[in-house]
Amino acid sequence: MGLLDSFERGLERAVNGAFAKTFRSGVQPVEIAAAVRSELDTRAAVVSRDRILAPHNLTVWLSRGDAERLIGIGDALLEELLTDAARHARAQGYTFTGPLTISLEADDDLSDGMLRIDAGQVTRRNVSWKPVLEINGVQHPITRSRTVVGRGSDADITVQDSGTSRRHVEILWDGSNAQVHDLGSTNGSTLDGQRISQAALEPGGVIVIGRTRIVFRLLADDGDLARTGGRA
Repeated sequence: MGLLDSFERGLERAVNGAFAKTFRSGVQPVEIAAAVRSELDTRAAVVSRDRILAPHNLTVWLSRGDAERLIGIGDALLEELLTDAARHARAQGYTFTGPLTISLEADDDLSDGMLRIDAGQVTRRNVSWKPVLEINGVQHPITRSRTVVGRGSDADITVQDSGTSRRHVEILWDGSNAQVHDLGSTNGSTLDGQRISQAALEPGGVIVIGRTRIVFRLLADDGDLARTGGRA
């Protein structure tokens, strides 16, 4: 099953099987997904030997009719588009300088069935990369070689989740590469859906402990990254 087929099936589930009835004409969701991936590929910039920077704020412009129809689906469509774009970025080895966002907007100059995408141009330059853990929308910079996450007050990052152990996992960072290590937790840990005890951690990797979702990211440090930490 191809990527577009996978995307369409996911969207069908998200809108309760109404895909065929809703999208008989005009821009199709799979067309938006393909256009977003193409925009990421076009705008991506190689900034070092093993880092490719891609724009993270994308606006999809549609005709008034298409915009009203697609926006009416609600968050399900945007979540599927974001999931598809993030999967493509990971497969291509792209890194974002901030949380990936996709918005749908109306442009009265566009006809039904047409779309265009605006994304900021990524400048090729030397970039300092900073590792962060994104938890509940908050980015926690990794500032030491070992960072413990759990519900205990002695953890470096404390999560309010009774399903986690006091010291649940630790993130190991050597300045270039990261690993995740389960600290013998009661309920275990998964990385990208696979149960692990210790594993290499790639940018975009998703760790789940209890009900808490942790995303490991490498961000280009442009001086604007908010220094946050503590409780999540």
